[in-house]
Amino acid sequence: MTAGDRVADFVVSHSRLVIVILLLVTAGVAAGVDPSPDSRSIGDVQADSPEQRALDDIEANFSTDDRTVAQVVVRGDDVLTRESMVETLRLQRTLRDDEEIGPTLADDRPTVGLANLVATAAIHAGGGESATGTPSLDDQISRLESMDDDEFDRVLSAVLDPESESVPADPYRFLPSDYEPGTTDAEARTLFVFQTTDEGGTGDEGATGDEDATDDDSTGVTTDEAFDAQVAIADIVDERFGDSAFVFGAGIVESESGNALVDSFVVLLPLAFLLVLVVLAVAYRDVLDVALGLVGVGLVLAWLGGVMGWLGIPSSQLLIAVPFLLIGLSIDYALHVVMRYREAGREAPEADPAAAMRAGLAGVLVALAAATLSTGIGFLSNLVSSIPAIRDFALLSAAGIFATFVVFGLLVPALKVELDGWLADRGRDRRKTAFGVEAGVANRVLSVGGEAALRVPVAVVALALVVSAAGGVAATDIDTEFNEQDFLPLDAPEWAKSLPGPLAPGDYDIRENAEFVGDSFARPGGGGQTEVLVEGNVTDPETLDRIVEGQRVASDRAAFVARSDGTATVESPATVLRSVADRDEDLARRIDASDTDGDGLPDENLTAVYDALFDAAPEEAATVLHRTDDGRYVAARLSLSVRGSASAQDAAADTRAVAEAVADAPRASAIATGGQVVTAVAQDGLLETLVEALAVTLVAILGLLAALYWRRYRAPALGVVTLVPVVCALAWLLGTMWVLDIPFNTETAVITSLAIGLGVDYSIHFSERFVEERRGSDSTAETLRTTITGTGGALLGSATTTAAGFGVLGFALTPPIRRFGIVTGLSIVFAFVACMTVLPSLLVLWDRYVA
Repeated sequence: MTAGDRVADFVVSHSRLVIVILLLVTAGVAAGVDPSPDSRSIGDVQADSPEQRALDDIEANFSTDDRTVAQVVVRGDDVLTRESMVETLRLQRTLRDDEEIGPTLADDRPTVGLANLVATAAIHAGGGESATGTPSLDDQISRLESMDDDEFDRVLSAVLDPESESVPADPYRFLPSDYEPGTTDAEARTLFVFQTTDEGGTGDEGATGDEDATDDDSTGVTTDEAFDAQVAIADIVDERFGDSAFVFGAGIVESESGNALVDSFVVLLPLAFLLVLVVLAVAYRDVLDVALGLVGVGLVLAWLGGVMGWLGIPSSQLLIAVPFLLIGLSIDYALHVVMRYREAGREAPEADPAAAMRAGLAGVLVALAAATLSTGIGFLSNLVSSIPAIRDFALLSAAGIFATFVVFGLLVPALKVELDGWLADRGRDRRKTAFGVEAGVANRVLSVGGEAALRVPVAVVALALVVSAAGGVAATDIDTEFNEQDFLPLDAPEWAKSLPGPLAPGDYDIRENAEFVGDSFARPGGGGQTEVLVEGNVTDPETLDRIVEGQRVASDRAAFVARSDGTATVESPATVLRSVADRDEDLARRIDASDTDGDGLPDENLTAVYDALFDAAPEEAATVLHRTDDGRYVAARLSLSVRGSASAQDAAADTRAVAEAVADAPRASAIATGGQVVTAVAQDGLLETLVEALAVTLVAILGLLAALYWRRYRAPALGVVTLVPVVCALAWLLGTMWVLDIPFNTETAVITSLAIGLGVDYSIHFSERFVEERRGSDSTAETLRTTITGTGGALLGSATTTAAGFGVLGFALTPPIRRFGIVTGLSIVFAFVACMTVLPSLLVLWDRYVA
């Protein structure tokens, strides 16, 4: 009696004891479920990188604007009319007076736009306030309302005059990059709305506004409240401006993404569940077996949540594939157990349910254990990773796979024995035919690969390897970039919008709006910027020259937002010196005295010039220069506005080009940093680790399979045969992702583990059945046909169920869920196809020449 026979006999003979013990164990494990687990962000991956340390230095030593920013973008044929300006000033007043929005706004200049500059200039021109006064919003509104169109046009022209030195702030940052300086018409402009939370600061934008500032940074406002206020702002803007304006900000992105996710799941989850039920109903043709399988899936997920809670594993995006892997394995394990049980019952009609389960479970238990052991150890091999999120993924995957074996290899068979025995005692015949065994469409579909294997196995294997090689070559050119806009919701197709009532999704323009804002406007704050940190001899005139050269390099790079004159939107010591000198005569004289080449920048005595800058505008100076308590200048900073459509990798590459240009200065160093750069470094490092993890997993599984088959059949080569279809399926998946332009990033790299996990499971079941059937048969053809119609039927039911259920997510409005559905569905389909086409031919060749 084999180990499988002994375990099967114990489960059947002591089914009630097995049920009680395993239900108690399940309850104990599930008790660890944490309804609100901690989360581990991807930023944890490279927390100690040079780029992250440089960003930490900037945040610690420079004055940075960490306020939450929302942008109100007004669009139309001409948004520089007096009426349009008055409307945006009234909007600002409404926002400040609103009970929900007002408390979230920054105390110092909470709303800043071009209308403020024009109104303030008009008031100053009329002598109503001193040149340095900051009139109230009411005064600004009154002044513009009282002006005639000719007077307004004169003031507007003066404000937008490129040669003007009377405007204390840059008016062009409120206008799109395609605006022609000096003209008095534009098709878009932006209004900045600044919010301050207890997590943020009250940075200074250096623009004109109104209201007195305060020094109290404690607002009592949470980030969630600030985000809710942004949604309220969007409602007000939509009511007042309709389609001619929109609001963009982090709160809007979060709200729209959440709504799109809900809209997607309202339609797709019931549809996916219905598809799973239909396919399971076709495969099982028995309500009780369908219900038992769903109960088992629920128990496995309870184990998963409990293990995660007991071990304190935080949630992360890397864990998204684990529950779906387990659902796929659960359905597969359940189908194999039930179908072998049915086969045993049909082969011995006189056998009772206990005897049929004893024979059926014994025939499949070793394959279940082998699949569990190989995939579990394969994932556990990633515990050597230095990245905590990868180790979490490995541990949770292995624990979940073990739970799947316990539930479907032990508990579900015991439950089925008890239920079928109870029904049989009451005259209910529970004997049914296994799926795929009887002649029909499923049988014909399953037999295609077997017939090809018996006739032209070499050709089948050769063709599979050629296609796999093509997929591997395509994978070398697959997109690996990370772009935040790829995660923004897509607008629903017309057929979805025609659904009745609550099923119809909303309109989602967030991606289009994000692209427009990112490509047209510089966004204040760190979220839309990258940085270059310059350290060393920053008072050397040549260092300032290299900073200017870095600005020139930035203007030639596509990742950065361009100003109206075509130059990149950069803030640096050079730009701040020129900006402050335009309104401060003392600094202007100091620069002129030190300017030997007439470029408007000092070429000597930089320490004295920088001291004068701090005297004239200390807050602005502190944004680009780090001065120690003893007056030494030790670092400088360049901030570059990044286009919203630029990927993190493109932004990082272009920022590094700027840093390289600056780094040519003597006795000074420069490093690219900023949120996008840190993200790119983290993503690239994590992706590299995931690729290595996939390779290690395959090698570990190969070693285990070789050892297992040597132990059982003295045939280690069978391990290679079993794994080859898995590698083929993985290559096909990567090649298809290249064709469909689906990026291979950290998100999809984790999902491809499904191709390995399910592929190994499918292949082991097929190989085990083939070898077992071959031992009792003199015909390779008969052995293969029995394997295909028996085990192949269970695999077809499993693959169809999981691929249909998860593939429907490919219609989601949120791109991450859509990519997840597509890649998951493809990985299941390719794993099944490889198992049913490539593996039969490999087994035939192995049987002929190796066995």
